[in-house]
Amino acid sequence: MAKQNRRRRTGRKPPSPTAFDVGSGDPTTIAEAIIAAAARGGAESIGPVTVTDELAAGAELAGGRLIAHAFDLGWRPTDIHHAARRRLGEFALGYLTDLMAAHRLDPLWESQLDDLAAAVWWTPPHLRAWADRALLTGDEALTTVIEALGLLARLPRLESTGPVRPRHGVDDKVLGRVRGLLAKAESTSFPDEAEALSAKAQELITKYAIDHLLLEPSSDLPATRRIWLDTPYTDAKALLIDRVAHANRCRAIFAAEWGFVTVVGDDTDLDLVELLSTSLLVQATRTMIDTADSGETRSRHYRKAFLTAYATRIGDRLTEAADATIAHATDRPDLLPALASHRQQLDRAFDTYFPTARAKGITIRSEQGWDAGTTAADHAHFGRG
Repeated sequence: MAKQNRRRRTGRKPPSPTAFDVGSGDPTTIAEAIIAAAARGGAESIGPVTVTDELAAGAELAGGRLIAHAFDLGWRPTDIHHAARRRLGEFALGYLTDLMAAHRLDPLWESQLDDLAAAVWWTPPHLRAWADRALLTGDEALTTVIEALGLLARLPRLESTGPVRPRHGVDDKVLGRVRGLLAKAESTSFPDEAEALSAKAQELITKYAIDHLLLEPSSDLPATRRIWLDTPYTDAKALLIDRVAHANRCRAIFAAEWGFVTVVGDDTDLDLVELLSTSLLVQATRTMIDTADSGETRSRHYRKAFLTAYATRIGDRLTEAADATIAHATDRPDLLPALASHRQQLDRAFDTYFPTARAKGITIRSEQGWDAGTTAADHAHFGRG
């Protein structure tokens, strides 16, 4: 009864047992069988299973191999978590989180584990402790393990091969001011005030970036940052991030199948692009919902057109604000050459990371949504100060 109640609360049916024979083989043989089943997308059949020490050790071996495989393909805990959250159920997601926590592969991996609050909470063997905690029978646990590892087995190689390193961070005082402006923009119910505050944040970001570029020029190869998007309308949201990246000396590319944008740029610029993009997505979504007053304005076509138009126009406005700030830096004669050099370095890195990248348009099927999105982004007169 307890197990049935647990499944009812999660809203997810248990995996259907379909007699994957783990036999009495040693852990290595069991691990190979689990990996083979995961690669096929599941076991043909799973009958009653007892979680023995050999099975637990085999699952641990299989998980370790596939985690190492995912790491070699460029995936990190945050990426795996987002992918699993979209494609797996609660139990499989929990299993993968534990699996990642059991492996410490590099400083960024450990940092992201901390962000996910992933930790080793169990006393070995993990499979038995996890199954007991999740109230799963042995066959349900094994089915879920194969489902979770199947995701790892199917992960593609990430095209980006940029340096993966911990964030250096933006000056706390500047970051505090930018966050304050964006928090006000997100909380106000007046679109013109929100856009003016966002424009002011962009001006502050550009000033900081100019100083950073001239005082602390980087010889490092541009880094990469993956920003995961919530459904729906991920293509329109990806366009907004692309426009923010363009205004802030970065470049972006959208992996539509998996739902994330990879942004290429200096660490400092990447921090600021992520911060500004997150805020603008909140603002755009709120404005879209607040202005919905009819059946048409609640349709998918309208909302996609709205967000696409918003992204297009807000990108133009951010670029204008950034260009105006640069134009007023008349006391920095070395600025334009530094910006040109930075752009060349960025373009070379992007072409190296993504040699097959190509532009793709977004189909719009609501003129009303496009007009409303443009108006929402164009409501205020952006200016300095």
